[in-house]
Amino acid sequence: MSNDNGLINAIKSHNPFDRPLVVRSQDIWVTGFPDVPSLNAHASDAVFDAIERVRTKQQPVIGITIKAERGLGKSHLISRIRRRLQTDGSALFVYTSEINDLNRIKAEFLRNLANSLKHIGSQGMSQWRELATAIFNEAYNKTFTPDEMVRHFSEVLKVNSKVVEHWTDRVLGIKHDIENPDIIAAILWTLSSNPSEERYAINWLAGQELPQSKADALGLANSSAQDREAQAFSTVRQILDLISDYKPIVICFDELESILMCNDAGFTASQVTAILAKDLYDKIKRGVFITAMFPQTWTDQIRALKEAESVTDRIAQKTIELTYLKSEDVIALVSQWLRDFYDEQGVTSPNSVYPFDEGKLKELGKERPMVRKVLQWCKENWNTELTPPLHPVESAYKKELAAVESKIQDDIEDKTKLANALRFSFSTLLGQILENVQITEIADIKARSADQGYINFKIIGQEKGNVVKVGVAVLQGVSGKFLQAGLKRLIEYKEFDLTRGCLLRSKKISSGTKAKQYLDTLLSPRLGGEWVLLKAEEIKPLLAINSVMKARSDYELTEVQIIDFALQNRIVIDNNLIHEILSDPSGKIPEDAIDEDI
Repeated sequence: MSNDNGLINAIKSHNPFDRPLVVRSQDIWVTGFPDVPSLNAHASDAVFDAIERVRTKQQPVIGITIKAERGLGKSHLISRIRRRLQTDGSALFVYTSEINDLNRIKAEFLRNLANSLKHIGSQGMSQWRELATAIFNEAYNKTFTPDEMVRHFSEVLKVNSKVVEHWTDRVLGIKHDIENPDIIAAILWTLSSNPSEERYAINWLAGQELPQSKADALGLANSSAQDREAQAFSTVRQILDLISDYKPIVICFDELESILMCNDAGFTASQVTAILAKDLYDKIKRGVFITAMFPQTWTDQIRALKEAESVTDRIAQKTIELTYLKSEDVIALVSQWLRDFYDEQGVTSPNSVYPFDEGKLKELGKERPMVRKVLQWCKENWNTELTPPLHPVESAYKKELAAVESKIQDDIEDKTKLANALRFSFSTLLGQILENVQITEIADIKARSADQGYINFKIIGQEKGNVVKVGVAVLQGVSGKFLQAGLKRLIEYKEFDLTRGCLLRSKKISSGTKAKQYLDTLLSPRLGGEWVLLKAEEIKPLLAINSVMKARSDYELTEVQIIDFALQNRIVIDNNLIHEILSDPSGKIPEDAIDEDI
């Protein structure tokens, strides 16, 4: 070895393998782990071939199912595909893995579609802006880039406030199959250099209700919650058809097994998603579907469907199985991780696998290991005595916290995700005393179907010898009738067996509305309810620890370990939001509530 002290110091000071060795959904969109192109090259080559066949119109739609055991690199493979498409621009990419409500799978997919297209495409701007530019260029026979188009939009808007309306009419003159003109208008609004306008346009495309003032400003119609649910699949189809006029669309379904629940019809997440993929396959003009799952999921769930043949004929025109590593694969994997590490540290190593022994790595390869096992072996054999041992949950929590921080603007509007994080957080405190309340149970709200979904859960406990039952309603990311309906139910203490109602929301509630009347009743001395201001900094750690819990099988952690970590680090028990929910109500409207239009 050379006398390079920098190399020794780098090895002693940092273990590049001491990180969560799991590719999570958020990693698909970032550089993430080092990619080793030779691993599962047969699979990525098959996907790229399918994309090329669709792009050159040899075949309109191709369905590919990837089967692999946990840890064989499904998500690594998907990340490789996404990066290639971002580089060569041969297709737009949509990724869906997080399904909060299986009974609303079409609306959930619309949300994932809209969020996927927010990510940067091959031209340095969001995939939404790529699509908007392509639509405009076709309608006006122009060749703008997305960057030029954003500037053009800004310039024209200054002199013509009706520009989107005029452009939409022009587009509709050549797009005769568009059923809802507002879809074209909303896509064109994503070109706005005003972040608020762009965000609200995408929220509308994602199926969210907009504050009426914003909907009016953008010229977009607000639909009722029921109508939005009914329209979701039609909106998805129209957006996908628009994309298909310019490029193929690659739609990837991943991490289906992490959602252990069934919908009203008794179908699992994997089954519901497979049926959705089949329906999309039948409706879109041009695209490639990739469905990643465990072999057992394929056998026990997909093949068990009554309509199994109809489903598999579409989503599995081609089936690809990922393979365990061989000795040469282990060497390639470790070499790539180390090459990236040493380049980052600015040092040179004597060989590609230093400080490991190549012979030991080859022996490890004879066991046909999974990627994760090899990386775990490297982690454990990297001078571990030089660094204090970490809590097994720590690196996973840091990873999820960083992910939450990167997308908090979206998460802070997702009332289901926020409610789930709060519910889990309170469940870690059973038996604890906070704000003079000893928490004994976290319970569901028993309600008729028409009343479900407004009050998320209730905290039951003892306070000064009395039973308290605090109903928690996260009314974030909603306005209009849904907000009104939620507040109406939050004040019906007898109906829902509550002693106190607690609203969580960051935005103001307009004066002169029915919702404001219900709010005043909630905060009155008679009901003694509370409005707790939802703050991003306070909810972030709760979202992160809940994400770790949801992905515990991926991280190979137990529920006990995660709760122990939360308690040791006082993530929940010292959280101000948690304390505010349990503290004596002030009966006041928070002064820091923000305007709906911001």
